[in-house]
Amino acid sequence: MSPRFDAVLFDAGGVFILPDPVAMSRAVAPFGGDASIPSLMRAHYAGMANLDRYAAAHAKDTIDSFSWEPYREAYMDCVGIPDQHKSQAQEIARKMFSPFLWRFPIDDSVAALWRLHLHGLPIGVVSNASGQVEATLAAQCVCQVGSGAGVPVLIVTDSHAVGVAKPHPGVFANAIALLNSRGISTDRIAYVGDSYVNDVGGARNAGLHPLLLDPYDDHAEFDCERITSVHDVMNFV
Repeated sequence: MSPRFDAVLFDAGGVFILPDPVAMSRAVAPFGGDASIPSLMRAHYAGMANLDRYAAAHAKDTIDSFSWEPYREAYMDCVGIPDQHKSQAQEIARKMFSPFLWRFPIDDSVAALWRLHLHGLPIGVVSNASGQVEATLAAQCVCQVGSGAGVPVLIVTDSHAVGVAKPHPGVFANAIALLNSRGISTDRIAYVGDSYVNDVGGARNAGLHPLLLDPYDDHAEFDCERITSVHDVMNFV
């Protein structure tokens, strides 16, 4: 099969890092939910799909334009919080929510990123964040620009640093320009993320090819190409 993409850009949250399940267990375990790490990791994707559905139902063009309460609702449903305790569990989770909660590395995704790097694929990260994502990815040995404990990547773009966020195409401008300077055309760049509204929409706005990471088939009704693992990207390069 001929390679479809000559470079790949990735989101960070939901692709390489998740809300810390040890912290989130404080909102789950006391109310009878499944506080195991696999359960809490899985719940993130249910939450993201619910955010996307809410955005579609209310004509929102970004999941950052409203409260993340739909995420927390689906998260608590997914881990099995009884109905009578859901509001309490969601309130505890709400108080914990901050950009720094996204710090738990997804080991399988990092392994896949190493495979892509060793394959020689140009790689970058473009994330909606609050100025912390580059340091978080490096601290968790996920990736960094240049040498380090994680996978070497060409660029890490944080929306806070560039002043524009997905789905606005401008957040991708630096990464696209860097790859274009290496002779890679924009239509040969894929973007992997876990939000239909922000990531698929943003990639399309920027002329990139979106791949929605949907490991549990939560986004089955959405009109985009989906993958179940970062390892699947190897099939396209």
